[in-house]
Amino acid sequence: MAWVILILSGVFEAVWATALGMSHGFTILAPTIVFLVAMAISMVGLGWALKRIPVGTAYAVWTGIGSALTVIYAMASGNEPFSVLKAVFITAIIACVVTLKLIKDPVSDKKGHER
Repeated sequence: MAWVILILSGVFEAVWATALGMSHGFTILAPTIVFLVAMAISMVGLGWALKRIPVGTAYAVWTGIGSALTVIYAMASGNEPFSVLKAVFITAIIACVVTLKLIKDPVSDKKGHER
């Protein structure tokens, strides 16, 4: 469940990042409200996931998902030019995020120390 919450939090990171750009420095109300709500949801979800996933892994996944989706949306909407190299490197980010999920961490105690 923690991974599902973390992935959804990454999606909301992309939402708030996109809304931030659309708010033009918080001068347009609707995207500013979307930014605030999405950021709150994203942070709460990340915080919850950190109870079960190590901070380094969780943060890398959260930012990877958020940045990849933000660029994909910007290219799909025409706000950023598409390039094959961008697509290759965004695919690499997504592959790295998936790989982080697949890596098995050593068993640790509640303080994060390996047993």
